[in-house]
Amino acid sequence: MSLHSIAWRQDALEVLDQTRLPHEVRVLRLRGWREVVQAIREMRVRGAPAIGAAGAYALALAAREAAEEADAFEARVQQAAEEIRRARPTAVNLHWAVERLLRCLDPRRDPRANAEALLREAHRILEEDLEANRRLSLLGAAHIRPGERILTLCNTGALATAGIGTALGILRAAHASGKGIHVYVCETRPVLQGARLTAWELLQEGIPFHLLPDAAAGWLIARGMVDRVIVGADRIAANGDVANKIGTYTLAVLSRHHGVPFWVAAPRTTVDLATPSGAAIPIESRDPREVTHVGGIPVAPEGTPVLNDAFDVTPAKLITAIVTDAGIALPPYEESLRRLVQTPKPLEV
Repeated sequence: MSLHSIAWRQDALEVLDQTRLPHEVRVLRLRGWREVVQAIREMRVRGAPAIGAAGAYALALAAREAAEEADAFEARVQQAAEEIRRARPTAVNLHWAVERLLRCLDPRRDPRANAEALLREAHRILEEDLEANRRLSLLGAAHIRPGERILTLCNTGALATAGIGTALGILRAAHASGKGIHVYVCETRPVLQGARLTAWELLQEGIPFHLLPDAAAGWLIARGMVDRVIVGADRIAANGDVANKIGTYTLAVLSRHHGVPFWVAAPRTTVDLATPSGAAIPIESRDPREVTHVGGIPVAPEGTPVLNDAFDVTPAKLITAIVTDAGIALPPYEESLRRLVQTPKPLEV
């Protein structure tokens, strides 16, 4: 796909507005860090890896702005960093990217030199995600059998990353290698990332697929029509528990009951060894209107109370494998994830 979810061009961050897809392809040019934070909050840019890269550019823009002020450069950057972290609290890539840029600050440099150092580091994060996507996708696709029917949730492709995707990247690589796969896409309520975004990407790539209501996934699996489930992740705890789009836990339980392999695909930057288990992962709650309205049209009575957690947590015991750019982690995840995260340089793929 020729379009990119985010790109840096001429001193501005360009973001493909995912709230307009699939009906309108609109690119936003964001020159201020607060604009980037707003785009992250409003899910105009989304997906853990893309959010991380966007957060890095937000902090770089904040540093540029602070460098133009008379004083308190570092205090201003730290204040912006805290606001950026809060934009999407469940996605650990956002926190990771902000912390990585903060480590680039050097009190021996003047503010402008520090701001440029942060921008260079943001560029590196974007470039590294491109390579992580490639490696992860090839590693995962190598284990897909010809003709597999694969179920996925939400959007984990080029729209969610800087590269070709995570879970959807594996499907893209398997298709490109001639394995003849067929994809089942859950619509992914409440804001329909599967129907709006994943279906759009699959059509762009010519990958055979069917879209289905979220509630139909169990019936599809029970009828023996699914050979594997592959999803992404917004945070992976040290013990292998995974926070991902709401509905992931349901698919994992169904997969276990019917003996279907359940894979999680994410770059190793999504593994958070500082979070011991899923119980410690903060879960974002979002605007009730995402549930009560579809495309701005109300579908529930006015005043309806809503629960709208954006993510759920899937216990490690329900996960068959976790595919990363450094390798494939298998149970026990406490050992395999730590080993992959600490790998200094992954083998060539």
